[in-house]
Amino acid sequence: MSQVLPSALTAQLTDILTSVDTPTICNALEIVTGSRSAEGFTRGTFVSAHPRMRPILGFARTATLRTAVPYTDPAAVLKERRLRWYEHISGSAQLPTISVMQDIDDEPGLGAFWGEVHSNVLKGLGVRGVLTNGAMRDFGMLAEDFQILAGCISPSHGFAQIVDIAVPVQVHGLSIHDGDLLHADAHGAVRIEQEMLQALPRAIEVITARERPLIEASRRPGFGVADLRAAMREAEDIH
Repeated sequence: MSQVLPSALTAQLTDILTSVDTPTICNALEIVTGSRSAEGFTRGTFVSAHPRMRPILGFARTATLRTAVPYTDPAAVLKERRLRWYEHISGSAQLPTISVMQDIDDEPGLGAFWGEVHSNVLKGLGVRGVLTNGAMRDFGMLAEDFQILAGCISPSHGFAQIVDIAVPVQVHGLSIHDGDLLHADAHGAVRIEQEMLQALPRAIEVITARERPLIEASRRPGFGVADLRAAMREAEDIH
């Protein structure tokens, strides 16, 4: 696994990659590698703060969380740790970031760390969104254009506390290191590695071109299996 260099993520490339959904990126990665894969993306279902929002793209800023275990550290220690976490995840137009937080409790998501306050605070700090196996809350009050993909919903925040910062985490089956480049939307997230990045725009074009004959044919009156076969032959000729 090789991490993407921030300088490689230009504004033009970002616009191309976020113009398509995460399933399209997964398909395009298969074009780039020349084979299908059963890894590098999340499994299962997320709760999305904004299901119709444009996909987000950014560098992972990882941390672990607990909400089910009562506080043992003094309040001053917990506050300072959270401030260090804010400093670590702060993004910008030059370095877009996504907060990736693994709830390490035996029962992930007992309490919700993500809600009205943190969605607005992180958006203000330039963070693009959140990926977590933990819980979220405050529907209707969450920051607009700030995506949260959470494992579940909880009305309470429990004993929410940051544990470790910039450590390897796992969210819905995807292992993520601090600095990994992620593409995410309501479907979940996929990791993009350095050697695949520059080839993705062309792969997206190929995927889109291959799908178009099938979709267009299926919408014509009288569509049948013979039409489908012809459309499939046309799609197979696209490279």
